Amino acid sequence: MSTYYIGLSVTYHDSALAIVSNEGEVLFAEATERFMQNKRALNCEPDQLFRLPELLEQYCPNPKKIVIASNWRKKRPLYENIIKKLGFLSAPGLLKTGVKKLHSPLTNYQLHHMMACQRNSIDRAGLNLVRILQEYYPDCEIAFKDYDHHLTHAAIACYGSPFEEAACAVIDSYGEHGAMAFYSYRNGKLEQLHEAKGLGKASLGLYYMKITELCGFDWLKGEEWKVMGLASYGKINQRLYDLLNSIIAVNGFDCTHPAENFFEQIAKLGEFKQRPDSTLEELAEIAYTGQVFFADLVTQLLTHLCEVTQCESLALAGGCALNSSFNGTVTQRTGFKQVYIPPAPADDGCALGAAWLAYHEISPQQQKTPKLQTPYLGSTIKDDAVERLIRFNRSLTVQHLPDSITAETAQLLTEGKLVGWVQGRAEYGSRALGNRSILADPRDAKIQDIINEKVKFREMFRPFAPSILHEYADDYFENYQESPYMDKTLKIRQSMQSKIAATCHVDGTGRLQTVKKESNPRFYELIEQFYQLTQVPILLNTSFNIMGKPLVHSLEDALTVFMTTGLDVLVVNDYLITKPRNE
Repeated sequence: MSTYYIGLSVTYHDSALAIVSNEGEVLFAEATERFMQNKRALNCEPDQLFRLPELLEQYCPNPKKIVIASNWRKKRPLYENIIKKLGFLSAPGLLKTGVKKLHSPLTNYQLHHMMACQRNSIDRAGLNLVRILQEYYPDCEIAFKDYDHHLTHAAIACYGSPFEEAACAVIDSYGEHGAMAFYSYRNGKLEQLHEAKGLGKASLGLYYMKITELCGFDWLKGEEWKVMGLASYGKINQRLYDLLNSIIAVNGFDCTHPAENFFEQIAKLGEFKQRPDSTLEELAEIAYTGQVFFADLVTQLLTHLCEVTQCESLALAGGCALNSSFNGTVTQRTGFKQVYIPPAPADDGCALGAAWLAYHEISPQQQKTPKLQTPYLGSTIKDDAVERLIRFNRSLTVQHLPDSITAETAQLLTEGKLVGWVQGRAEYGSRALGNRSILADPRDAKIQDIINEKVKFREMFRPFAPSILHEYADDYFENYQESPYMDKTLKIRQSMQSKIAATCHVDGTGRLQTVKKESNPRFYELIEQFYQLTQVPILLNTSFNIMGKPLVHSLEDALTVFMTTGLDVLVVNDYLITKPRNE
């Protein structure tokens, strides 16, 4: 009989569920979008009714007590409660006028829609989980915890880091009171240094969403990624930079709106919005300028945090921590010597943050030795699914190669084959880290266009990541720092850029994944086998999905992508699957 801590990220987007043991070990963590195969799983509960019995049986056997922890306070902010009573947080309410316009780059109806969705998600937090627990484990004691949203971000960043002491920054679009919070982390305890409060404070997350919108992308779909990829093709637009500079300023730990004519300045941003005749060059200018301005503001905030804490280690979380282009520059631009970003820094990571907070609150005496958290915490695809395929399939060739799967796959990669690679437990977070990946030879620049055109079906300016053996990374990257979760973009050495052209972005950078043998033995072995054949210790790595879909979850998902794209090979565990040859 044991106690388990189940964390629920009940944000209306990127919901997730995590399970932590009585000893503080992470047993399971996964975003809802994977099981549902619904990108971002907007307005979907993390505790899906038909998924819970299986998860509880596997990870919470014979539970004595289950603590359900969520990542938002049930007590809502004053402004939200007022407009709720006035009817603004309903479908007809979004059409209402007469309420003061909020100081934000987004419109009131967009902000009120987010608040309404968020409120609904909080209201039904844990509802499905309690029903299933009552049915399957009626004698199990159930307790509830709800935590400040930014604190759950800070918890996954600090408790999952290798640091005994760190400064922590959470930079987001919004929380209970504002868009940012800063912490000091020592001896397993988080102490809040500052939290942005008030509707007048600026949000860097909302600002970046506005830049995404200006570029013609959809932030509701999470397309901020595209801004970072496009930015590398651009140059500074000084008029846009100056306009942004008049709208947002940094003052210590706060971002403010200094302009008295704020709404007039916001309206001027519309001049830069994508038009039907906008060229790629014009859009790249917007993306580049927006990225540069974002980096300048965050640099000021982190420099101040470093001065206040006098700490050399930084734990960074919140949606803005997904900005790998900036993350790779932190140690050059601030006083921090090392940076840790968790594998799931956005709201899906708050599920684990909430579970860990509950564990530390209830078991404060049980302090764990700091260590790097593995990202491989999700679901598996079992061999029996492949065995069913073998039984009923009449077209695909399936080979079982338990002793040579990495060697065979490495050889196929050297021949230019595009490989869907599925191994072990799925990654927690948005990046494919060698367990749900599409892999290719990084040496030929043409591979980029082939994958974008025939597999991913996405824009040609989107780059691909280099997954590199840690021992060789300093040979390939300037100012090398470990990036285990593909969280940092670094400059590729000039002498190496042509050698790994398919993973070298137009600006000479790569969003790398550092691979160590102890963190992922099979993926390490595959890259090492490829290195033995090519003398290149790198593979091109991109997520196993098509644009607009999450990472594959089941064998059926993997087969669907395999059979409807230009992938040549599918590897699932020890099985190598190929399509029939066109004779």
